[in-house]
Amino acid sequence: MPRYLSLVQIEEGTAPTGDAGPEMMQRMGELLEEITKAGVMLDTAGLLPSAQGTRVRWEGGRITVTDGPFTETKEVVGGYSITQCKDMAEAVEWATRFLKVHGEEWTVTCEVREIEEG
Repeated sequence: MPRYLSLVQIEEGTAPTGDAGPEMMQRMGELLEEITKAGVMLDTAGLLPSAQGTRVRWEGGRITVTDGPFTETKEVVGGYSITQCKDMAEAVEWATRFLKVHGEEWTVTCEVREIEEG
């Protein structure tokens, strides 16, 4: 069965500050429990803000290292999941359900990509 990487992209400048709130955390916990019991979830985690990250870039035969935050970037990867689904449609359905856990104050995008095997 294929594996899928879901990259959760957020707009750090407009994301709500502080804790997500107990209601959202409950909804997220329930969804994670359901996806885990379904045998779909292989791994998932949120990421610290880009201010605590570093970019390493290879261009023109040179390496450059840039410390965050990355102000020129509108969206950053805020988390990820690796799932094992029967097809892309199922992976997209789980990603859609994940996005709907967030309140309307969030702007969240989830890029779903199949992992190349072999």
